[in-house]
Amino acid sequence: MFWTTLLSALTITAATGAALGAALGITGMIILHFFVGGATALALDAVWNVFNSFTLSAIPLFIILGEILLRSGLSERVYSALTPAFTKVPGGLLHTNIVVCTIFGAVSGSSLSTAAAIGSVAYPEMTSRGYSRSMVVGSLAGGGTLGLLIPPSLSFLIFGALTETSIGRLFLAGIVPGIMVAGLFMTYILIRCLMNPSLYPRETTHLPVMKVLRGALQIWPILVLIFAIMGSITFGWATPTEAAAIGVAAAVIVGFVWGDFTLKKLWDSIYHSVQLYAAIGLVLIGATILAQSVALLGIPQDVLEAATSSGLNRYGILFMVVLVYLILGCFFDGLSLMIMTLPIVFPLLTGLGFDPIWLGVMITIMIEIGQITPPVGLNLSVLSSLTKNQVTLGQAAIASIPYWLIFLLALVILTAVPQIALFLPNLLF
Repeated sequence: MFWTTLLSALTITAATGAALGAALGITGMIILHFFVGGATALALDAVWNVFNSFTLSAIPLFIILGEILLRSGLSERVYSALTPAFTKVPGGLLHTNIVVCTIFGAVSGSSLSTAAAIGSVAYPEMTSRGYSRSMVVGSLAGGGTLGLLIPPSLSFLIFGALTETSIGRLFLAGIVPGIMVAGLFMTYILIRCLMNPSLYPRETTHLPVMKVLRGALQIWPILVLIFAIMGSITFGWATPTEAAAIGVAAAVIVGFVWGDFTLKKLWDSIYHSVQLYAAIGLVLIGATILAQSVALLGIPQDVLEAATSSGLNRYGILFMVVLVYLILGCFFDGLSLMIMTLPIVFPLLTGLGFDPIWLGVMITIMIEIGQITPPVGLNLSVLSSLTKNQVTLGQAAIASIPYWLIFLLALVILTAVPQIALFLPNLLF
C-alpha cells in the first residue's frame, strides 16, 4: 500500500506540471497524513532543521561564486593563458578544454557554470580553427561535469548537509578522482586524435618553452582563489561556509582587477544566484518532507533488510543502485536526483559497509553521468544552445558517449580501489 501511494502521488503531482520540489513535498505530506497518523506538523520541524544548518548556508555562497566567475571574463583569460601549452600535443586545444574545466571547476563548484563559462570561449575559437565540432562539444560536455567532482562542489555540500558527513573530508575525497577522470579524458582525446588526425588542425607556429611557461603562470590569480577556498578548509582556518564567503570576496576582487567585471555584472550574478538557489531550495524542502515521512515508517531499514536477504552481495546491490541512477539520470537533473534518492540510498549502502565519504564521491560521479545523458542532460542543453544549434542535442549526446563510458570506468576503478578517494581525507583529517 505504501509503495503504491508513493508512486501514484509522485506520478500524479508530476503529471500536473508541478515543480519537482512541490511534487516531492506533497507526496511526503500525503504519507505523513495517512500513514503516520496525521503527523504533518513534523514536516515543519524537518524543514527547519535542514535549513537552519550552518553547513547548508555555504550553498548560496558557492552559487554566487560560480555566477561571478561565469560573468567576470576570467574563463577567457585562463583559456588564453593555457592554450599554447597544448598546441603541439595531438588533440591540441581539446586538451586545453579538459584542463581549463578542471581548474575552473576548482573554484566554481557547479557543472553548468563550468560548461557555460568554458564553452562560450572555447567553441567559437576552436571551430574557427577547424576542429571537429562533435569533438569540441564532447570534450566540453565531459570536462564541464568536473565542476561537480572537483572541490568545492555543490554536490558534496548538499550530500554532506543531508547526511551529516564532513564537508572538508568530502572535498578532499574529490580531488584525486577528479584529476584521475580528467587524465582519462585527455588519454581518450590523445588516442582518438592519433588514430584520426583530421579531427584537429596541426599548429605550424612553435613557441619557446619559457614563453609557454610564462603564459601559464598568468593564471596565478585563479590559483590564489583556489588556495583561498580549499587551503582555508584543509588547514582548518575556516569552515566551508566561511571559505565560501572568502571565495566570493576574492572572486569579486580578482574579477574587477584581472577580469572585466562590473557592478552590473555583480548584480546579475546575485540575481541569477537567488533564482538558482530558490530552485534548489524548493527541491530540498520537498525532499526533506518526503525523507521525514519515509524515515518515520522505517522504509530505509526495510529496504536494507530486503537487499541483504535478496541473495546479492553488497557489490551486486551497488550495481543495482548504479543502474537505477543511470536510468533516473535520463529524467532528473543531477542535484535533484541526489536529494531525492539519498534518504534510501545512503542508509542502504552505508548499512552494507560502504564508506560514507567514498559513497559521496560515487554518487557525485553518478549524477555527473546524468548531466550528459539525454533527454534532460543539462550540460548537453547548455552547450547545444551555445553553438546556436549548429550541434543539436542529439549530436551532443552522441559526442559525449565516450566520456559517459569513462565515468563508468571511473566507478569501476573507485569500487576496486576505494583508497583513491579516501587517501587524502585519511591523511589530512
